[in-house]
Amino acid sequence: MSRNAQLVIALEIEAGDWPPAGDLEAVVERAASASLAELGAAPDQPSELSVTFTNDAHIAELNRQWRGKDGATNVLSFPLVELRPGAPMPPLLGDIVIAFETVFQEASEQKKPFIDHLTHLLVHGLLHLVGYDHIDDEEAETMEALERRILERLAIPDPYA
Repeated sequence: MSRNAQLVIALEIEAGDWPPAGDLEAVVERAASASLAELGAAPDQPSELSVTFTNDAHIAELNRQWRGKDGATNVLSFPLVELRPGAPMPPLLGDIVIAFETVFQEASEQKKPFIDHLTHLLVHGLLHLVGYDHIDDEEAETMEALERRILERLAIPDPYA
């Protein structure tokens, strides 16, 4: 578990051929810090974020159970409280679950560094936890623009280019 001024991060490597925990922790902290800075989020007390690194089999099970969709996906977010963008962060933010095989395959197919793609998905998942979505075109444009700005802070190229 790591802790910065704004976020307590509980990290679990459940399955998959992930980099070492310390490396993943650094990626999560970097993505979260850039996201919170771009959002201007300064909670009165730290919020807790749980990130689980797993495999396609487990995320497919979660995708079916919680979203009614068959198959693996790259990232799932489970907010503990429904928030609107800009709302204060609660003490328990929620969970992000990421699947190794899908992330690795997408990064390879898109010719992106694995860590850059992973960082993008962590940012994407965190934005879902704080109330952003991409259900309709307007929401998608807002969320993607925010992702681009956050990734720019991290010197990661536009993932939508």
